[in-house]
Amino acid sequence: MGRTYIVEETVGQYLSNLNLQGKSFVSGLLIGQCSSQKDYVVLAARTPPREEKNENLKPPRDKLDSVDEEWATEHAQQVSRMLPGGLLVLGVFIVTALEMGNDFQNALRRLVFATEKSMSKKRLWSFTEEEVSDRVALHICSSTKKIFCRTYDIHDPKSSAKPADWKYQNGLSTSWHSLECTVHVNIHIPLSATSVGHTLEKNTKNGLTRWAKQIENGIYLINGQVKAEDCDLLEGQKKSSRGNAQAVGHSFGVRVLTQLRLNSDHRSTATVQVCSGSVNLKGAVRCRAYIQSNKPKAVKRDILNTVADRCEILFEDLLLNEIPGKKDSEKEFHILPHRVFAPIPGSAVMLCDYKFGDESAEEIRDHFIEMLDHRIQIEDLEIAEEMNTACISSSINTEASLDNTDDEQPKEPIKTAIVLKIHQNIGVIAAFAVGILAAGISFHYFSD
Repeated sequence: MGRTYIVEETVGQYLSNLNLQGKSFVSGLLIGQCSSQKDYVVLAARTPPREEKNENLKPPRDKLDSVDEEWATEHAQQVSRMLPGGLLVLGVFIVTALEMGNDFQNALRRLVFATEKSMSKKRLWSFTEEEVSDRVALHICSSTKKIFCRTYDIHDPKSSAKPADWKYQNGLSTSWHSLECTVHVNIHIPLSATSVGHTLEKNTKNGLTRWAKQIENGIYLINGQVKAEDCDLLEGQKKSSRGNAQAVGHSFGVRVLTQLRLNSDHRSTATVQVCSGSVNLKGAVRCRAYIQSNKPKAVKRDILNTVADRCEILFEDLLLNEIPGKKDSEKEFHILPHRVFAPIPGSAVMLCDYKFGDESAEEIRDHFIEMLDHRIQIEDLEIAEEMNTACISSSINTEASLDNTDDEQPKEPIKTAIVLKIHQNIGVIAAFAVGILAAGISFHYFSD
């Protein structure tokens, strides 16, 4: 028996109302949440049409066997940044005017694997073996209204299509729980002199990968109580007359505690590393996750996603707005984009986007509309974090030490924005990892 997809009714209305506008097909993404038995779809988003700079030189892309995988995967990457913890791109959909044969199914299959591969490259975390690895390919014929729902195992490139059930339900996400967390980040990433051939972005991601392990090994403190990853969040709540917990979504405050020191069983030695610079990330970020089951691990994944996504967005912005004549010895301060949430029409969950200080609310609204194909109102935007004007500070001091880096902070106080600070040519950095012989384990509060 195949998997079952429980789908918000507004998604069905959206798919039925899609206009082919004379094209042979329209494709897009399906967004929701996985569970061991069922998957839940809360949003469908059409891939926006690609704007060709010189359409006369481009071959037409209206044939079903020539689905633009590059553009579809780029859309998937952009949308994945807008998903809070607990939500994933579950697969793809395509609406056609006619029923299609096996050749079209092969194109749809390639699209499923291509989108998942593109998104997995950006993650700082990996799916566990116990988690669902099936992704859905939905085909809707607009003339006959027939629905063909199939899944593929993304861990098996040779997997064949398996049939799946597609069922609609109203108010799907009203009983989902929301988990919120403010995380204080202070990450120091030395840039090894041996990795001078690597880009700053790649070096930063390597440093974030090491930090991600600390977050993944952290302990949950949910509403003031230590909880396991598979805990019952509603333990102690009143039950309904049927013996089940009331189907109402709850909100939980979360802290993630990370280990400060190594335990006595871990032996380590001091190391000295020659570095050409360093990157410091410091500040606070707002994290949010939505879950329909007791899986608070979604919070940790949102922490990792939002920090990594902000760094990636900043590097893209710096690349587009590169300042000519920069010296390698200068120090730079950049405030990473802050998070903005917006509600999904017909759903109890909110998606997010990222905003630099000089971007207007209208620009964020337009980006939501372009990526998700759903209209939102400016007054519905929820600014999750306070934002100061981006600050770039330069210095020709090439002998700066780590001890006085805090003195280089911009004079304007930064309250909740996260700052990326780049130091170059700071000489030799000694990184000492000393094992502490002590009973017990000390933890550091990663949120207030």
